[in-house]
Amino acid sequence: MNLLGQRRQTSLAPNYIILGLLLLFALCPLVILGFNSVKSNIDIAQNPLGPPRALHLENYPTAWEVGGFANTTLNSVYLVVSTVAGVLMLGGLAAYSLARLNPPGSNLFMLYMLGGSTLPIWLFLVPLFFLWRTLGLYNTLYGLTIIYIALNSPLAVFLLRSYMLSLPADFEDAARVDGANELQVFFRIVLPLSWPGFLTVGLVVALGVWSEFQIALIFVNDPKLFPVTTSYYQFTSRFTRDWALTSAAAVMMILPILIIFLALQRRFIEGLTQGGLRA
Repeated sequence: MNLLGQRRQTSLAPNYIILGLLLLFALCPLVILGFNSVKSNIDIAQNPLGPPRALHLENYPTAWEVGGFANTTLNSVYLVVSTVAGVLMLGGLAAYSLARLNPPGSNLFMLYMLGGSTLPIWLFLVPLFFLWRTLGLYNTLYGLTIIYIALNSPLAVFLLRSYMLSLPADFEDAARVDGANELQVFFRIVLPLSWPGFLTVGLVVALGVWSEFQIALIFVNDPKLFPVTTSYYQFTSRFTRDWALTSAAAVMMILPILIIFLALQRRFIEGLTQGGLRA
């Protein structure tokens, strides 16, 4: 037994080495960014990769005030919350319909969703831009939210449908016998049972919307409506040579979503793995 255990540990050693190197490769840029966010510009010029000689915590409130991140962070929070709510509601109802109600042409619809989701938005960006200007949705947060919902809904439908197909139908049939309609079955039976899938979709959508930059840059030109990524781009353009402030602003932009992901990391991986196995 000792010999077998030793061989197993020896065989796993290269895996741990590779994982350690990958972890080091992933964390080094974040650590350097954190160091530079509390340095002075002179300290960054003299020692760009090492720890700070003196802490300059005033970089954070200065960057927050000068960059106007109080307003743009609220804009990003609005975009994330409204997009996640819309995607989970529409995607969940569509997934339930495709998984349980079997409407005519459901297989063709799934094929259409699969093909449409693989097409980059840049193929129809120009007509979408003119359509948004005509409808009065250009330069509005709710217009940007509609685009985000449309882009993220296929993922929600595919993942949530795979969860609902694996659920036993006995509970739903019992609820229908008791007189529940389809909406009551969805909200009272299916939704509580498939919450890991909803959590996974919500986290993926939230991460994508918070870090999205190019679509927001095209469809919003009012600085008061900028999300945090666009405002950070404008901030770095103004303070190109002030690495201390730009590093502090980058940390403030990354920190909220990083905290949320780390807090729900176990549930996220569990839901994503279960969804892949059930698909």
